[in-house]
Amino acid sequence: MPDRPRPRLAVWKFASCDGCQLSLLDCEDELLTVADHVEIADFHEASSAVVDGPYDLSLVEGSVTTPEDARRIHEIRAESRVLVTIGACATAGGIQALRNFADVEEFRRAVYAHPEYVATLATSTPISNHVPVDFELRGCPISKAQLLEVIGAYLLGRTPNVANESVCIECKRRGTVCVVVARGTPCLGPVTHAGCGAICPAYQRGCYGCFGPQGSPNVPSMLDHLQRLGMAPDGIRRVFRTFNAGAPEFRAAADAVVGTEGA
Repeated sequence: MPDRPRPRLAVWKFASCDGCQLSLLDCEDELLTVADHVEIADFHEASSAVVDGPYDLSLVEGSVTTPEDARRIHEIRAESRVLVTIGACATAGGIQALRNFADVEEFRRAVYAHPEYVATLATSTPISNHVPVDFELRGCPISKAQLLEVIGAYLLGRTPNVANESVCIECKRRGTVCVVVARGTPCLGPVTHAGCGAICPAYQRGCYGCFGPQGSPNVPSMLDHLQRLGMAPDGIRRVFRTFNAGAPEFRAAADAVVGTEGA
């Protein structure tokens, strides 16, 4: 009896730094097990070999920033049974979504000698703004443990078990003293999705929000708390306009700050 064909896995890049794709390669020993159970059909970061679709699982890194991106993501969606976005760029527009708050034409004229040759959109937007997405895996970069869980879940036909909780829960698990309570350090941990292992608080630094908003962030309370810690309006606006500036909850938080407009 012939062997059952392995599911086809494809990994796609849009506007990004490649860090989330590298998280898959960083799995090292686990990657050998993954390769035993899937056919890596299209993954330019790892191999020049390409197998045509359709694909059982597509992992998409990066945001949509050009007309070509907007066209290509529809082609990928049509060829993919399951499409998972990985990382802050794909799920929230990434650091490049800062263009959404400024004049892109002015940037283009300032940076490029011949801006007329540069095709770009006025915004950087997440993949879900353009096509249906089956699951979003947050992070900058993503957690390789969470990525392995997502791949394994779809191979087994179940929903990924990625807890939609805050970084504060991770601090509690690793026994980290709360930097807000102990040191008065501003920290986005209460409104940020878990997955990093609470690295920054473990080194006495506040969370920067790399993993984007958690499931039900209490943004008004967070804003009030940051103000009580003495942060100026521009400072508060900046902490919400970083890796996940385009996430609706973080964008709303930045827009809600009353005071002098800064970065």
